[in-house]
Amino acid sequence: MDKFINIFLGFLTGILTTTIGSFLFINLVMHNDFIVGLQYVKSQGYLGKIITLGAVLNIIVFFLLLKYNKEMMARGVILATIVLTLVTLFV
Repeated sequence: MDKFINIFLGFLTGILTTTIGSFLFINLVMHNDFIVGLQYVKSQGYLGKIITLGAVLNIIVFFLLLKYNKEMMARGVILATIVLTLVTLFV
């Protein structure tokens, strides 16, 4: 049961990291409010690309978790990246 909890925490960490990365990209690069920028990106059809740019931070989190011997949480981050990839393909 402890493995499942660690994988779930890693999954949540991966999703949260991607959200933070997307938030930072929209606010810093596009110079828009997050909601307005998200609506604009969605209307232009670039939502998948923004999600992908936000997921780049998952690489850093993955290697930090491996450094601190949190292999199950690192697996959760990889699972979140796979799920986000599937979402990106079908959005």
